[in-house]
Amino acid sequence: MLTKEISISGTDYHITLTDQLLNQVNNLKSLYSAAYEDPESFEQVSSEISNAITEIAAQAEPPVSDDDLDKFIQEIIKVVDKKAAEIEELENKAAKAKKEAKPEKHSKVKK
Repeated sequence: MLTKEISISGTDYHITLTDQLLNQVNNLKSLYSAAYEDPESFEQVSSEISNAITEIAAQAEPPVSDDDLDKFIQEIIKVVDKKAAEIEELENKAAKAKKEAKPEKHSKVKK
């Protein structure tokens, strides 16, 4: 687990990037997308968006102030996106290394 510090308006918030937090942020991003793609559904998903934001912010120390909440959520989304990109890059490097480490198979020709 990795703890990140997010500074907003002079306050340093600390949050631990757990699998649960990553899932919550990704869920929030999905809810934002759903509301953006279908504005008529916004009322339906707005309470889910609010709940997701509350759950994410509740994991920060100190508690996120209402004035900082929007910026905090924007920053935590950036942090999670960056972490996902890092993980994807590592997985790609590992897959490439594994592929390069496999010895080539030579077919035997019978005479």
